[in-house]
Amino acid sequence: MYNYIFFSTIALVLSILFSMGGAGAGIALIPILSFFGIDFTVARAIGLFAGASTTITSSIMNIKRKIVDYYFMAPIAVMMLLFAPVGAYSSRFIDENIIKFTFMLLLFYSASMMMFGKKKTLIKTKGKLVLFAVGASVGFIAGLLGVGGGNILIPLLVLLGFEPKKVAVTVSFVVPFSALSSFFTYASYVQIDWILLFCISASAIIGGYIGNYFMHFKLKQENIKKVMAIILYILAFKLLYRFVI
Repeated sequence: MYNYIFFSTIALVLSILFSMGGAGAGIALIPILSFFGIDFTVARAIGLFAGASTTITSSIMNIKRKIVDYYFMAPIAVMMLLFAPVGAYSSRFIDENIIKFTFMLLLFYSASMMMFGKKKTLIKTKGKLVLFAVGASVGFIAGLLGVGGGNILIPLLVLLGFEPKKVAVTVSFVVPFSALSSFFTYASYVQIDWILLFCISASAIIGGYIGNYFMHFKLKQENIKKVMAIILYILAFKLLYRFVI
């Protein structure tokens, strides 16, 4: 029997902090759940659903505001929807230690981007084929690791020369749906405690709203992102420690 209050509190706190920094908490929630005894695959499934639950609201708001560029978004969305479940299903046949090691690298990468990263264009490209390729590759990796993919997708698209504001809106739109498609793939072959899933998802939604509310105050996002980065570094080093001992 899981301690539902304990895990709900963790999800609430992480969601408040990460939403204040404009990011999803799933990438931090997954290793923490795993450290406290939840199977790593189950943790990924729960993290996906919780992340999708908190970000789907922003997708609906962006549609209502009519700021979604469907022409730009469609290739990425379609390929992520197709390849995220493929990545999630493929994880069944890959050694879990390999997936954990890759997840650890993602933690280091995400933390470094938050702490030091400057989103600068490296090359200019506007081709549709690039968007299809990006959607397919990011979708597969996101499904494999059990993350929404926003931490990979945003810097990649900016580096390829796409306009940052358009990228942010696009990612907030496509990630929830690719995350849900990955979740249902995981749910088809792992046993999930649905009460735990509900408690964590509800806490994540509440935390997301609270975090978004605090964003309207004059809080320095740079400082918040540094705190987020420190948390991700701690989780990454904890995973690394488990590999070396």
